[in-house]
Amino acid sequence: DYFSSWKGQQQMYKLDIGWPKIPEYFTGQTFCVAVDSLHGLIYVGQRGDDVPKVLVFSEEGYFLYSWNNTVEMPHGIFVLNSATDSSVWITDVGTGKYGHTVKQYSPSGKLLQVLGTPGNAGSSLIPLQFDQPADVFVEESGEVYVVDGDGGMNNRLLKLSDDYKEIWLTGTNGSGIGQFRIPHSVTVDPYGRVWVADRDNKRIQVFDKVTGEWLGAWSECFSEDGPCSVRFTADYRYLIVAQMNINRLAILAAPPVGSIGDCVMVNTVQLADETKPHLVDVDMKSGAVYVAEIGAQQVQKYIPL
Repeated sequence: DYFSSWKGQQQMYKLDIGWPKIPEYFTGQTFCVAVDSLHGLIYVGQRGDDVPKVLVFSEEGYFLYSWNNTVEMPHGIFVLNSATDSSVWITDVGTGKYGHTVKQYSPSGKLLQVLGTPGNAGSSLIPLQFDQPADVFVEESGEVYVVDGDGGMNNRLLKLSDDYKEIWLTGTNGSGIGQFRIPHSVTVDPYGRVWVADRDNKRIQVFDKVTGEWLGAWSECFSEDGPCSVRFTADYRYLIVAQMNINRLAILAAPPVGSIGDCVMVNTVQLADETKPHLVDVDMKSGAVYVAEIGAQQVQKYIPL
């Protein structure tokens, strides 16, 4: 059947030991990474006192520039390429005057848009009142998906229109169908499905992007450790999932249109002890996988074989 061809795959990725060229630019805890495949840029969000919060590298690994304005504690990062320009979206879980927000920046770091009330954590009764929003995914249409709940009072998935009005909202704290315990990462496939790493419930949940309807869940792949991050490979045949506490990347077979079916782990990439892979992103041109590792305080690049 569909999944039988996945069994017994050989090693699928190798570490690019030459990326970045000068690792010393990582001076804080590297929480997130985003790829601008169109322009060959890699954005890294890091935390710490007196460190630049956003670093920008070339895909070859050269450091280009950094910026710091209005970013407090980056958690998730995403690059949107539209027909006319590019923008960088960051979820900020800080507790100071910039935190509890989802923000859009120009590639050079100019603040373009703020969703949420900076500095104010909010309950899920108000759609655009975030409490430690974990990750954001923006479609070319401008529609925005936010998982809100890196340990705050909210545990929900929110879809916004291109003018930032609520289209639908789902999720409360719990382990039932459509509930979350730390929804930590979100991505959307070409077949109209929204994938959420439901970290503390040790599962991935899937929703219809138009209606928000629950489509299924995978838990059988995550008995050892919950999924921290979820991204598709460039050909959408696989999902790359970071498992932070066991220092592993899991490569899962992405199901075709329709049924989610059962989770099939095709391959794994075992990282060094205490690396702690937090969030990942994929270059949708080259297929390279970038891993933000908060334990190792670095981003590593894996090249498909």
